[in-house]
Amino acid sequence: MAKTVMCVVLTPIFLVASFRLCTSSQTKECTTTASLSPQFYDNSCPKAQAIVQSFVAKAHSNDPRMAASLLRLHFHDCFVNGCDGSLLLDNSGTIESEKRADTNIDSARGFEVIDDIKSALEDECPQTVSCADILALVAKDATVMTGGPSWEVYLGRRDAREASLVASNNNIPLASSTFDTIVTKFNDQGLDLTDLVALLGGHTIGNSRCKSFRQRLYNHSGNSDLDQTLNQNYASVLQRGCPSSGDDQNLFALDYVTPTKFDNQYFKNLMTFKGLLSSDEILYTKSRDSMELVKVYGASQELFFEQYAKSMVKMGNISPLTGTNGEIRRICRRVNH
Repeated sequence: MAKTVMCVVLTPIFLVASFRLCTSSQTKECTTTASLSPQFYDNSCPKAQAIVQSFVAKAHSNDPRMAASLLRLHFHDCFVNGCDGSLLLDNSGTIESEKRADTNIDSARGFEVIDDIKSALEDECPQTVSCADILALVAKDATVMTGGPSWEVYLGRRDAREASLVASNNNIPLASSTFDTIVTKFNDQGLDLTDLVALLGGHTIGNSRCKSFRQRLYNHSGNSDLDQTLNQNYASVLQRGCPSSGDDQNLFALDYVTPTKFDNQYFKNLMTFKGLLSSDEILYTKSRDSMELVKVYGASQELFFEQYAKSMVKMGNISPLTGTNGEIRRICRRVNH
């Protein structure tokens, strides 16, 4: 979601990597974590990456929408107390599932695919590969299978024993978020404007629901008006499937030109004012710096792919649990007992 795949592979680092990572969005304190490595499972579970890839390929073949859904899980996991698999936890006992957050409910999907991958990995090498690492691997495979770049995934994360519905609601930008709010939420995770623009380029695949952009069509500034940064012909097309009320769940491609291909068309759409979400189009309309990045990536898919790969590695290393912190869950939906 046979195709020509352009791969941008980061220079291999065979020593354990050290990253500067923000420990929380509240304190913005940073610490050095030296624990993740692309070779983490080479001895303990050498078939891990091949197993993950085979299940992602099957899921993508069965449902072309699934690649974008699986990619999104990694984003929404990492933005809540780090890349620790907390998004996967169901409600139980004292745990309030992040799946109920405003940005996830009726939207986040693909959990059954993660369940199947985890089950296969438990058969191959019990209690070895974390759910957090599965999400990181799945994100890369989903990108590659839809035509996007590849990168080395740093591994060795452990799984959280708790979730945070509050942090999920607070940390993940909404489709209606302002430019400054989005920048702040990315900065809180140690991600800069270049990372923000590149990572939002992941919206080159996937869909959004009518309710997420309806206000742009009918009541943008509270005066029953159309968002003037939305191409009027494109808006007319959207209005035919997204009425002023009802049909909240109707799906629309985030990139209407090549909706299942990972490419740089997303940025070209923004430059013609055909970004579906307000939070996408404002990259081109609210900041000269972000506008220039949109132009660069719209002109060069190679540069977009290169930066996207770098930013995915950076995002994937937000505050991982390592060493004896956390656990390796046997089932991703619940903590071990």
